[in-house]
Amino acid sequence: MNNIKDIEQHPLEPFLPCNASLLMLGSFPPQRKRWSMDFFYPNLQNDMWRIFGYIFFNDKEYFLTDNKKAFDKAKLETFLTQKGIALYDTAFAVIRLQDNASDKFLEVVESTNIELLLKQIPDCKAIITTGQKATDVLCEYFSVKQPAIGDKTEISFQDRTLFLYRMPSSSRAYPLKLEKKSELYAQAFRDLNILY
Repeated sequence: MNNIKDIEQHPLEPFLPCNASLLMLGSFPPQRKRWSMDFFYPNLQNDMWRIFGYIFFNDKEYFLTDNKKAFDKAKLETFLTQKGIALYDTAFAVIRLQDNASDKFLEVVESTNIELLLKQIPDCKAIITTGQKATDVLCEYFSVKQPAIGDKTEISFQDRTLFLYRMPSSSRAYPLKLEKKSELYAQAFRDLNILY
């Protein structure tokens, strides 16, 4: 039986630029001891920002600080705002069943109120899930069938039709080369006119 103190609430506010046409949803941040910055995908061992650097600047180290020991939060916020990309996670409260960042050992206690996020970004046309746990939670939330990795499906939300893109995890534990992951993300960004 878990104690209430074992429940972690999400440590970050949603990043919701008012012009966002895309909402990217992961599962939940790693433990703080693994953070290199106070923002999403903060673990230096996670390749999300290398994927972005590779796709948009042909440089997987583009979003690293000069000393390569952290990701550059200010640079990321400026870039994501320019591109209209919002970020949050599908879990608001979790219990870690093991002392690591693995999704398979995350028990979701409370899902994020996705509708509330979408109401704050009225121009949002698509959601990208960045891994299996996020996809599971979102598909259950909207009662839709999971698309294959790299594929998309439609979601009805109020008077809007959104696309849900299922992307591979940016974790290095997911067995796919960075270049191949980048290809899948780049295709979604092209579809959404974010990469042109």
